[in-house]
Amino acid sequence: MSEILSSLRSLMASHSPPLDALVVPSEDYHQSEYVSARDKRREFVSGFSGSAGLALITKNEARLWTDGRYFLQALQQLSDEWTLMRMGEDPLVEVWMSDNLPEEANIGVDSWCVSVDTANRWGKSFAKKNQKLITTTTDLVDQVWKSRPPSEMSPVVVHPLEFAGRSVSDKLEDLREKLKQESARGLVIAALDEVAWLYNIRGTDVAYCPVVHAFAILTTDSAFLYVDKKKVSDEANSYFNELGVEVREYTDVISDVALLASDRLISSFASKTLQSETTKDMEIDSDQHDRLWVDPASCCYALYSKLDAEKVLLQPSPISLSKALKNPVELEGIKNAHVRDGAAVVQYLVWLDKQMQELYGASGYFLEAEASKKKPAETSKLTEVTVSDKLESLRAAKEHFRGLSFPTISSVGSNAAVIHYSPEPEACAEMDPDKIYLCDSGAQYLDGTTDITRTVHFGKPSAHEKECYTAVFKGHVALGNARFPKGTNGYTLDILARAPLWKYGLDYRHGTGHGVGSYLCVHEGPHQVSFRPSARNVPLQATMTVTDEPGYYEDGNFGIRLENVLVVNDAETEFNFGDKGYLQFEHITWAPYQVKLIDLDELTREEIDWLNTYHSKCKDILAPFMNQTEMEWLKKATEPVSVSA
Repeated sequence: MSEILSSLRSLMASHSPPLDALVVPSEDYHQSEYVSARDKRREFVSGFSGSAGLALITKNEARLWTDGRYFLQALQQLSDEWTLMRMGEDPLVEVWMSDNLPEEANIGVDSWCVSVDTANRWGKSFAKKNQKLITTTTDLVDQVWKSRPPSEMSPVVVHPLEFAGRSVSDKLEDLREKLKQESARGLVIAALDEVAWLYNIRGTDVAYCPVVHAFAILTTDSAFLYVDKKKVSDEANSYFNELGVEVREYTDVISDVALLASDRLISSFASKTLQSETTKDMEIDSDQHDRLWVDPASCCYALYSKLDAEKVLLQPSPISLSKALKNPVELEGIKNAHVRDGAAVVQYLVWLDKQMQELYGASGYFLEAEASKKKPAETSKLTEVTVSDKLESLRAAKEHFRGLSFPTISSVGSNAAVIHYSPEPEACAEMDPDKIYLCDSGAQYLDGTTDITRTVHFGKPSAHEKECYTAVFKGHVALGNARFPKGTNGYTLDILARAPLWKYGLDYRHGTGHGVGSYLCVHEGPHQVSFRPSARNVPLQATMTVTDEPGYYEDGNFGIRLENVLVVNDAETEFNFGDKGYLQFEHITWAPYQVKLIDLDELTREEIDWLNTYHSKCKDILAPFMNQTEMEWLKKATEPVSVSA
């Protein structure tokens, strides 16, 4: 890392103007959470591999900001040259820069890798000391990164209507109506999952996310896709031609945004297939319809800088909410995907239970006793990685499987306290029958994306571990059972999952729920269930998906998390105060909870009834996928429980 930092500081000094600091964000040109190997610039300079964070390099310091999911991981991965800045506890990066960098400091950043929102926020903060945000002519990290991986060249794949559930023409018509409502003549689309959703395409440019590196521009009479044309087959080209979508080179987007700003962006299809009656209706006073719609959270500053700021509509992309509201085909698909996925998880638990007993002398999933301390042969031992590989193989055997939806968090004992722990083959832990095992995993299927967490113990859990697991379980059930008026946001509901933990003075440093894509990104907005203020922005609505995943993490000891995916549905209530209408959740994840980790005496009658009902459904729904041995295990895992008298 010393050599990397030294090289970057040399480039900072020779830059015109010289830079007092360099910001290295985690994001790519599309402000993605998960990025391709060649876009992991922040990881390259810092050694920290978490999905969220920001590196700041000054003339004599190197600091890294990340959120509570990654505090422990960052401490383990950062060298002594780096200082960890804990988001939510330490000053914001722009506050630190404003306070600690000199008057008139020049702060460099690649304008392709920073959003409009972030750049504008920093600019306001820097103004106090006449500091300047300098957009570098090239990315300085790329100049230092001699072994940077090549560009991904995976083909654009058309996502069939039988899985997408909605045609591209229908989506385009809906978006053009939204443009009309906002008196806008064009929309710049930067988020990869929004481009994929709009044009019903998928790809493999980013690990775990079935997207293609591409931009899109939509106007009242034209539609463009910006992608490396070598990725577009003749078949895909014909598909876009039929839709009236003009395919242009990925690098053309910057010049075309400038043309869009001056209303000179013309498609060869404009006078043909896209001049619909809706479009004609919109051809009114150009002064009233001269705005261009840009999402300040997903559009990079490089593109925004080509527009006339006075004529830009800065607000969330209309695609974000449309994508979050699943159509009936998507809902059916994601439910079916979760059934198959749940079957794989149960088959995994059956296999793992047997292995832990045979190789390690564990009492197993159902019994509470100390392990007999057997030691397997070196060639037979189980590690966090080898067991997660087994889980992946079971998923891969299921219909429509296309890969994992994120790196499996397979974590034993103290590693489970690292919220987004990622085991590495050469440094991961061996399975231990006397320690908690947390597995957070998911998959991509053609008909849906999954995300599930179960925490188990194959030996004798301590009273404290059971107390913590029970509190997490109670919060998980409380959120999943909630009924709430329409218009309620995830910030309001977040307390339901935390209250049982708060009773003991416990909590967790991550949000409680995120949306899930339909064979798209496993983390999907714009809604969320969280303590973060941004969770106030978008209310939950019927047909959205959202996870329910409270947890508790004890540094150096253990971690617990339980996670199901929920669908938001309309609720039938006896009354309807204020004529608002009410909503409720439907669980679509199917895998048992480990009863021996639950202190049943701490559960209410309602919670007991819910557990028994869920387990009964779980058994019936997964039965068709189980062989005899697996079914016997599942029956035992889902036996009804009761509170002792």
